[in-house]
Amino acid sequence: MRVEVVPLLTRERELYEVPRGRERFQAYVDTMTMGTGEAALPLTSMNPMGREHVAATLDRMISLSVERVAADAAADASARLASIDDTLRLAIVVADDLKGGWTNRYFADMVNRFERKYEIARGWATVLFWTSEEPTTDRARTATFAAIYRTAYERRLGPATTLRAMMEQEGRAARFAGERATLDGAALASVESTLAPHLDSKAYPVIAAALYGDAAATALGYPPLGIPAFGGYAAALAQALAEKETPESKLAA
Repeated sequence: MRVEVVPLLTRERELYEVPRGRERFQAYVDTMTMGTGEAALPLTSMNPMGREHVAATLDRMISLSVERVAADAAADASARLASIDDTLRLAIVVADDLKGGWTNRYFADMVNRFERKYEIARGWATVLFWTSEEPTTDRARTATFAAIYRTAYERRLGPATTLRAMMEQEGRAARFAGERATLDGAALASVESTLAPHLDSKAYPVIAAALYGDAAATALGYPPLGIPAFGGYAAALAQALAEKETPESKLAA
């Protein structure tokens, strides 16, 4: 596996120096398409009309050298996936879930994990940072591992279309990234029992409620299932940690 980190944060930051309005939006389109007439760079999740808080987040990320951290993590991930014959490009994008109506956190997150057919086909692994969260180098490293694994997984095994398949993909990506379990014992058993009847569902409202929990489901106008915040993802990681095979071996098979 070969992974190239494509630095985009400075380009993203420069867009917020352009006055808000048609001029900035056109600059955003020109940057994203690079004159090709299509999305040549994976910038669809950013808010080109964002205000000063987006620029401030980008400034903090640039000062933390998160792209350099991502490059180091990408090199480690490449070594761990050395048996996979593929080439990916990785980019970090800031998504604005704090102010304005451009980005819904849950919808944008689901798209980034499961609905990236165009980017997947072109070998893009995209890491999203959120304006509502303080950026850290630990987040850059963990998210880089997960994005690389997620993209490699879909390129080899195809898109996940059921709750079961999504949990398998994301649980293994989280394990590959070194994330730690947050559910165990009775709490894990309760979530797994609640999710069991829905594992083969392809219904967006069910999947969103299962993965993101009751509060997210209610905010999106979907019926809650009795799941804590991000409970489906937590259960997915617990299940992946219990597997005898490593995430790497799941890709090499």
